[in-house]
Amino acid sequence: MKTNFVDQMLELAIQIQQVPAPTHNEYLRAEFVKQKFIEEAGSVLTQIQVDFAGNVLACLPGKGNGQPLVISAHMDTVFPLETPLAYTRSQGKIFGPGIGDNSLGVAALFGVLWSLRERGIQTDGDIWFVANVCEEGLGDLRGMKALVERFGSTPIVYLVLEGMSLGHIYHKAIGVRRYLISIRTGGGHSWADFGKPSAVHELAGLIDGITSIQPAAHPHTTYNVGRIGGGTSINTIAAEAWMELDLRSEGREALDQLYSQVMSLVESRRREGVDLEMKPIGWRPPGEISVDHPIIRLAESCLYEQGLLPVMTMGSTDANVPLSQGYPALVLGLTRGGGAHTINEYIETGQVDLGLEHIVQFVSRLWN
Repeated sequence: MKTNFVDQMLELAIQIQQVPAPTHNEYLRAEFVKQKFIEEAGSVLTQIQVDFAGNVLACLPGKGNGQPLVISAHMDTVFPLETPLAYTRSQGKIFGPGIGDNSLGVAALFGVLWSLRERGIQTDGDIWFVANVCEEGLGDLRGMKALVERFGSTPIVYLVLEGMSLGHIYHKAIGVRRYLISIRTGGGHSWADFGKPSAVHELAGLIDGITSIQPAAHPHTTYNVGRIGGGTSINTIAAEAWMELDLRSEGREALDQLYSQVMSLVESRRREGVDLEMKPIGWRPPGEISVDHPIIRLAESCLYEQGLLPVMTMGSTDANVPLSQGYPALVLGLTRGGGAHTINEYIETGQVDLGLEHIVQFVSRLWN
């Protein structure tokens, strides 16, 4: 009778969740995961390492006659270091910042490993388990970019694990371009220098211009000003102001067109005494794998076998990087939940066994 590793995996997810891991500052969680890999090394794992980007890797050797598999789960969270990480359990749920996105995903690396080991499954190719960095926010997928640079086209698939996406198969990557737009003026006193350009006023005008853009509906294309700042005091004509702009689209051409429209607005507001700069701060390239690809069909089958209805979907995830280069990749989830990216985030524990099992089945049958 096979062991149900769900309880162990959930306990590990809580332990991982308790270690802070803001994007660009995942070192504490990386060290924790590395030590957990080392604890497994005596029986199965080899080549445990931390790469130049900060990703933690471990290899489960295969029979040696198949392509390798890369299974990854991002370690980083959206929460600052000082965020309280208290967790609670209540009525089939676990609450805690980052518990589903993506502590459970990282814990599932071990759940898959334990399940394969107990069942005596040795795959044709090596399996690389990776806890990677910089998936969230302005991490710009740095960890996954390093992995794809390392493994290239050799993996049979890049499998990305997310804690709260059970039943969803992410096969399409939304393209995302991000910019820091800065405005500088001479500034001055709000009374004595009234009429001189204000960087804050200029920024407001630029935002108003951006919101007048009608992006493409097909393919779906969006924009968002996520953060703004600037100015010195209430009675000072602002000498500087800035905003962070997020542009997204299912299609590369539509994304490029939206960028060109924004750039035209930026250029139109540049004049003597008003300097604008549009600096790229993030690029998540688009891509996709056909829903008819054998990898996707296998994922569907594994979900059906657990009584789950597959939902084909898209997103901005670590899978963007391999998909944009034409490499097979997809995202699979462990359970359902809610409150992602808030301190009230939670996961439902009742279907974690189904989530783990469909991933184990997917992995074990990849080379068949």
